[in-house]
Amino acid sequence: MAGLMFNVLLQLLCLSGAAMWTVRGEDPYFFFTWNITYGTISPLGVPQKGILINGQFPGPNINSTSNNNIVVNVFNNLDEPFLLHWSGIQHRKNSWQDGVLGTNCPIPPGTNFTYHFQVKDQIGSFFYYPSTAIHRAAGAFGGLRVNSRLLIPVPYADPEDDYTVLVGDWYTKTHTALKKTLDSGLSIARPAGVLINGKTAKGDGTDEPLFTMKPGKTYKYRVCNVGLKTSLNFRLQGHTMKLVEMEGSHTVQNDYQSLDIHVGQCFSVLVTANQEAKDYYMVVATRFTKNVVVGKGIVRYTNGKAPASPDIPEIPVGWAWSLNQFRTFRWNLTASAARPNPQGSYHYGSINITRTIKLVNSATQVDGKLRYAINGVSHVDPETPLKLAEYFGIADKVFKYDTISDEGLPKDATTVTTVAPNVVNATFRNFIEIIFENHEKSIQSWNLDGHSFFAVAIEPGRWSPQKRSNYNLLDAVSRHTIQVFPKSWAAILLTLDNAGMWNLRSELTENRYLGQQLYLSVLSPARSLRDEYNIPDNTLLCGSVEGMPLPKPYTI
Repeated sequence: MAGLMFNVLLQLLCLSGAAMWTVRGEDPYFFFTWNITYGTISPLGVPQKGILINGQFPGPNINSTSNNNIVVNVFNNLDEPFLLHWSGIQHRKNSWQDGVLGTNCPIPPGTNFTYHFQVKDQIGSFFYYPSTAIHRAAGAFGGLRVNSRLLIPVPYADPEDDYTVLVGDWYTKTHTALKKTLDSGLSIARPAGVLINGKTAKGDGTDEPLFTMKPGKTYKYRVCNVGLKTSLNFRLQGHTMKLVEMEGSHTVQNDYQSLDIHVGQCFSVLVTANQEAKDYYMVVATRFTKNVVVGKGIVRYTNGKAPASPDIPEIPVGWAWSLNQFRTFRWNLTASAARPNPQGSYHYGSINITRTIKLVNSATQVDGKLRYAINGVSHVDPETPLKLAEYFGIADKVFKYDTISDEGLPKDATTVTTVAPNVVNATFRNFIEIIFENHEKSIQSWNLDGHSFFAVAIEPGRWSPQKRSNYNLLDAVSRHTIQVFPKSWAAILLTLDNAGMWNLRSELTENRYLGQQLYLSVLSPARSLRDEYNIPDNTLLCGSVEGMPLPKPYTI
């Protein structure tokens, strides 16, 4: 009866079209109704078809607190299937809500689907975006913040205000045109511009401020790179930024004049309004591109009247600068995390590694068309989502496990690339090491769903076991995205403590769409509710599992 009443309440609240908070015996619930539609937008002055959420571009921010329950009823009013992914949200025991094609059937046009997930034991700055096709190039992305509970202090004073800053490269071609380009075997090439919260300043004195600051007050800026393929350098003209959080972890509070932020990454900085009262430019510039593209936005002091100076300091050159900056990022071991225990109590550096997986990315041609691969396999999503095939016991009819080797590519590897679902069979609760080797001339950015990992090293050259002596085994930041510079490698350590089917992908949209991703199948042998939730009642079924009877549910 209680479950029935909750479902009725959920439907009534979702129909209201607004976010709601209800007082319950459990953690609070927030309800959202989102209508996904096409609409005309002109972020670079060129009208184009965008994807809007409740008429907004970018989409609405979700402002939550650790342990809140988030319920989002998504109505797909597009003419194509659609999914939303919640980047960085771990979905503990609940990969059913991850919103990627390996776990979920896409929402058909003219229908709706309700996501229900808990931001369990997390704090930090995250974002959501559409994971289907190239929809991210058209919008439907937004900020998702998870605040710390009141009983768990953060290691800095409350700011005067808290701002979300979504930066990213932008194309004036439609998402359908970009998809057609990729499907034809070509690259989408260089972006047309850079946006800050869907805009870029003209610099002619007519720009309205994106943000305002009161003199003497300190503000928090949550910055996420939601773009398609380009690393960016971020700065606030004339101001120093104090880094305090990165992808869910409090950091040692170093000061920076500018910060590189790679695709899919987020960080939070504190900025004090201690300069002359006037306008200043927030500046975002492309990194590692032949021609530098700059996006700007106005930050205005409330009592300021003078315009922003047109003099913008030059951005750093080369990736060695960015690598050195990465080495300054450290976990704050004296701060509490989402759980009321010190982060530093987890001594990850003393845990024995049970498995090492080396992943080598490559770009190649298959039947005359561009494909991207990991260890020689270019992933394709089958009609039946991998998680559903596994849960319904028909995995052997949909995909094969371990089509790639843990050893990367052998030295004598041919140029032949296999196009197939790429699923790694992983052992629940194992502590593993993943090595990303980038043999290409362009930068990479990798993201893992369902977990955070310790980013222990990035170095030029090729990895070898001897390189472990260079790992940071004390205070590497726990995060979910890591960049790999050209002709370089990166190492991460993590515990596979979250049962489910989890996507590990290139955050570069072109690479991901053309196969540079895989899934980690993390199965609990106990098949118990202690480890993983049962399939939700509202789960969409498609492919080979459509019409099949549900398997016996998990129990305690």
